[in-house]
Amino acid sequence: MKIGIFGGGFNPPHMGHISCLTSVQKKAGLDKIFVIPTFQSPLKTQVDGPSPEQRLEMVKLALEGFGQQFIVDDIEIKRKGISYTIDTIKEYRKNYSQDEIHLIIGADHLEIFSSWKEYKEILSECNIIVATRPGFDIPTSQDQLPQFISEQVLEYDFNFIEMKTGRNLQFIRIQDVDISASELRKKIRTNRPVEKFLPLAVETYIKKHNLYQNLKDKIQDYTKFTEFCAHQLFSKKAIQVKGYDLTKMSALSEYAIVTSGTSTRHAVSLAENLIQAVKDEFRIHPSSLEGSEEGRWVVVDYGSLIVHIFYDYVRQEYSLEKLWREGKDMGLVDPFTDKK
Repeated sequence: MKIGIFGGGFNPPHMGHISCLTSVQKKAGLDKIFVIPTFQSPLKTQVDGPSPEQRLEMVKLALEGFGQQFIVDDIEIKRKGISYTIDTIKEYRKNYSQDEIHLIIGADHLEIFSSWKEYKEILSECNIIVATRPGFDIPTSQDQLPQFISEQVLEYDFNFIEMKTGRNLQFIRIQDVDISASELRKKIRTNRPVEKFLPLAVETYIKKHNLYQNLKDKIQDYTKFTEFCAHQLFSKKAIQVKGYDLTKMSALSEYAIVTSGTSTRHAVSLAENLIQAVKDEFRIHPSSLEGSEEGRWVVVDYGSLIVHIFYDYVRQEYSLEKLWREGKDMGLVDPFTDKK
């Protein structure tokens, strides 16, 4: 018996997920794959959207018709709290041997795998399948691997690695659908067509339950909301906070804030504090959060307002302010500046 474990937020589950599942099962020769929606990812900030139970139901709908080759498991939803992969693997080890279990991750996750809880134990308790998307080059030599994997290599044969842990790691190229969950959520919120990216049953469920509402329904005055967000950034010593009214322009949002942190850590901290303040005041989460892993350019999306937080030197490279020349500078003033 060879089984796969495929976890994720599935917010929402889309054709890219299904393409990955079918490709990996066929190419790796897996008997079945357990698909496991997280309750709360330890590496992702909560964003506005469906409940864990609703995401679970959407996964079930997405995989209807595939029989027993893909089995939806609610183990992490039932467990609640932060969903750590090692905890789930330990549960599966009660019924399957180390050789039988294959953890399926994306190539982007391999780069940050060493930040996962007890990642070394994961490498000992199961095999790893890395699903690579188009445009990602499979490493052709040991020195192209992340250091924590390179240190474990016993034998390297093209896309298959025997590790010192006794387990193996293999790269499998998949024909991915060119869409991300965050992009898909934006399309749904702005009423753009999504039928080629979503299983019909999932699209119907989203419409029936009015999921992924445009945040305009929750934020009545975006001018005041932009000023509130700027105030929070000023309070945490953000650098050169600029706000722009882009309603007269053809832009991705109607309002924008651009600011800087003194370091990548400061940029991430500014985003985290802003998200918490908005949650406390307005009881909403952002539509998406991008760039928080590196902190060079963090994007907090609140629908009609997008907040760009840079590490200061990176801001100079992109000069977003030049793109918004036709917009209106809101003239934001730092209320915490010492005027004495």
